[in-house]
Amino acid sequence: MAKAVSLDHHAALVRVMVLIAAADADMTDAEMRAIGDIVRLLPVFKDYDFDRLSADASACVDMLTDENGLEAALDSVAAALPEKLCETAYALACDIAAADAVVSQEESRLLEMMRHRLAIGRLPAAAIERGARARHATL
Repeated sequence: MAKAVSLDHHAALVRVMVLIAAADADMTDAEMRAIGDIVRLLPVFKDYDFDRLSADASACVDMLTDENGLEAALDSVAAALPEKLCETAYALACDIAAADAVVSQEESRLLEMMRHRLAIGRLPAAAIERGARARHATL
């Protein structure tokens, strides 16, 4: 059985993105590229050592192989994130889900689980989701 591991906020945010990318068992190049871009560009990652990204992502994927790995991963994220970063985490998850232009049922279900686990209200969640759709829209 997987145990929730203590994380810093950077690793927790990376874990959120990797969980969404892995939700449908098909981590696309677009999703992986989006994770790298987010980590390189967003202010919340300004003091993150980019060389950790592979290890942090691999630790998340390894967790998912355990019987209760998803629950343990979500528990560790919720425990690691300060309240002021919960909406940020949800926004990152939405961006990764939208990165490959298709949000699968598995990704939608995991977003719902994250929303509940991170105590994101329905209205803020809807606004965050709409923002992600708008940012990733194509003609």
